[in-house]
Amino acid sequence: MNAFTPKQILIIEDEPKLAQLLTDYLTQSDFTSVWLDNGLAVIPWLQANHADLLLLDLMLPGRNGLDLCRDIRRFSSVPIIMMTAQVDEIDRLLGLEIGADDYICKPYSPREVVARVKSLFRRIDALTVMTEPLQTFSIDLERYEIAYQGKLLDLTPAEFRLLHTLAQASGRVYSRDQLMSRLYDDHRIVTDRTVDSHIKNLRKKIATVIPGREVIVSIYGVGYKLDL
Repeated sequence: MNAFTPKQILIIEDEPKLAQLLTDYLTQSDFTSVWLDNGLAVIPWLQANHADLLLLDLMLPGRNGLDLCRDIRRFSSVPIIMMTAQVDEIDRLLGLEIGADDYICKPYSPREVVARVKSLFRRIDALTVMTEPLQTFSIDLERYEIAYQGKLLDLTPAEFRLLHTLAQASGRVYSRDQLMSRLYDDHRIVTDRTVDSHIKNLRKKIATVIPGREVIVSIYGVGYKLDL
């Protein structure tokens, strides 16, 4: 029996011909795909279904790709490749650190898109192999609770979001800007010191269940990472 399960790609593109072309090429490369043509449908779909990677167009009816990418990063670390016909938006895609993993400019070759998808999966697989598979934190998204070996941490909502973000990719370094964007649902303006204050409090609470270890590590001039 073949245990291979193809990875599912969510195509978010309002041009039917492009979407169909991408679907055909992805199918030829043993991927499955789902197509959405309206930005308003993306978040509800992701909350109810699974995708291994998103091909996200920048200009969409309903909601644009930049806003969607920011909001998706508040609850998911699914890989995202942004697609845009607006070359002048590239600096914003990279400079604002909205959370996209890669970008590709229109017009593009569907072969190049598939190559980018495969390349991104190879990078992810390599990181997975390099990361020790220890599940030290148990995270309950519905209850906003995080525990370590059955010991519940007494966290504020902001601390929960912060630790949840860091725990999604142990070893990955997150900048303060990236962490700030995940702290609050109401998009309030916070400063670097706000993040540092939450990190300080988190370290104290983690130390009560993991004594003698610096679990949240500072990377000077860059940000923070979880070192499990």
